[in-house]
Amino acid sequence: MLRIITQQTEAQNELRRIGSRTHNDEVVHKEATVREVLQAVKRQGDKALLHYTAEFDGISLTPEQLRVSGSELDAAYQQVPKELLDAIHLAMKKIEAFHRQRIPKSWVVFGDDEVVLGKRYTPVDRAGLYIPGGKASYPSTVLMNAIPAKVAGVPRIVMVTPPGPEKIINPAVLVAAQEAGVSEIYRLGGAQAIAALAYGTETIPKVDVITGPGNIYVTLAKKLVYGTVGIDSLAGPSEVLIIADVTANPIYLAADLLAQAEHDSMAAAILLTTDIMLAKKVQGEVERQLRNHPRRLLTEKAIAHYGLIAVVDSLTQAAELANEFAPEHLELQVDEPWELLEQIRHAGAIFLGSSTPEAVGDYLAGPNHTLPTSGAARYASALGVETFMKHSSLISYSPKALHKVADAIQILAQAEGLPSHADSVRLRIQGNLEP
Repeated sequence: MLRIITQQTEAQNELRRIGSRTHNDEVVHKEATVREVLQAVKRQGDKALLHYTAEFDGISLTPEQLRVSGSELDAAYQQVPKELLDAIHLAMKKIEAFHRQRIPKSWVVFGDDEVVLGKRYTPVDRAGLYIPGGKASYPSTVLMNAIPAKVAGVPRIVMVTPPGPEKIINPAVLVAAQEAGVSEIYRLGGAQAIAALAYGTETIPKVDVITGPGNIYVTLAKKLVYGTVGIDSLAGPSEVLIIADVTANPIYLAADLLAQAEHDSMAAAILLTTDIMLAKKVQGEVERQLRNHPRRLLTEKAIAHYGLIAVVDSLTQAAELANEFAPEHLELQVDEPWELLEQIRHAGAIFLGSSTPEAVGDYLAGPNHTLPTSGAARYASALGVETFMKHSSLISYSPKALHKVADAIQILAQAEGLPSHADSVRLRIQGNLEP
């Protein structure tokens, strides 16, 4: 049953416990396994990929079977209903339109004495997308990762995803990848897939940036290869925090909490409300909606361990608790959501009003659904076009401009014990540069 608590101190303690649910000794043990996988793939390439895929996933592949063939991609279209293809196209249109607004612009400014300063943005050469798979299917995650890369101008987009039974990849995932501009697709998952993207093998190219969510092994692998490649974030279990007042609909609130809990047994579903009667109605409605839920066991486990209803004294107190938790998803189901928004500082995505369930953002509103989790919203943001781009500083000094600052540069260089830095300026000044 979804718990109800009414004491602020207890609510703060519970939110801290839920927020730290991925920090345990088991993670340390798994990290040792991941290090072993990474080193093996780095040394042995495809041989290690095939070994670990057989050991961990129970699937035997040859090097030739790693890459999804053109005939498989063509066949996928025959297996996807027209209404699903239409939904993919609609989502693509909205996601692309949003991310085109986020393209950073290169710029220069012209100062005195012909000094030119600026910033130039360019895409990475190769992006690697990790899409969870196996028994599950996430075409929406393909779109959310591939479209920003394409909008950024990445010329080569590589996707890896674990195959299901009979080495099959869900056709909706394959179709979404083709529609979104993925260059090549490999049937490969787990830490070994991250290693392949980070280091390259005989079959799979090394990339510059790896994005996309996965299980704890994938997350640890991304953590360990960071520096060799860039990554988007270290995604933990998903979470939603809802702030609701007396105007909220308990049926909607229960559905939104369950929509989060059905993701994973470690997913967090939290409601902060000012109304005790609403809390009790939501508690009962969650039980009712769970009765015939297709994923009942998993969802009940998440609700039991990481579900919570906290009754608070005010919306201001609710906002304070939300900022402390810094949720991946934050719903404001209150009478004046835009007014309450002013008090929110930390959240991955914010959904305003009772007609804006998180599912809208998960699939096709446009903003990315790959978001910071486990409190990372205090310092991190959603995946976007910027994830696949980097910027170079532009600096141009005229002889006159260099002459004006030469003394200060030399003083600073000498203070740091770097004589050649000072000489690189002094020799230019002494070389009869015009002042």
